[in-house]
Amino acid sequence: MKKVLVTLLLLAGFTTMAQHGEHHKGKKMAKMKMMDMTPEQMATLHTKRMTLALDLTKGQQAKIQTLNVENAKLRKAKREEWKAKKEEGNMKKPTSEERYAMNNTRLDHQIAQQEKLKEILNKEQYAKWKNMRHKKGKHHKRKMHKKAK
Repeated sequence: MKKVLVTLLLLAGFTTMAQHGEHHKGKKMAKMKMMDMTPEQMATLHTKRMTLALDLTKGQQAKIQTLNVENAKLRKAKREEWKAKKEEGNMKKPTSEERYAMNNTRLDHQIAQQEKLKEILNKEQYAKWKNMRHKKGKHHKRKMHKKAK
């Protein structure tokens, strides 16, 4: 009887672990498929998600779409640049000055995006967007902290 019980517990444990692995694999595959999209496709999907979350008007959707296309193209270009460096073997750890410059550029871009969104969204939509960004940031930090362990 003990052997049967132990076998069942082990089987349940293995099944749970296998499902857990498949769950992460699915997320990774979905992310890879997203990267295969054109910047315009990614921007359209992002705009539609924002429309659903913030109840955007047609005029706001058009402005946000333009902004999202610019951002998607920029991300795609950076991803391609990073891929090329990786394939060439030129990946090296950035110096503190390079890291400072990259972070400074990134933060300047974020500030500019925030200003543009302030102009496009009304106060309630902007507050909701800020809250969404804050929650997303917390989730990302938690995820990165888990990965580091």
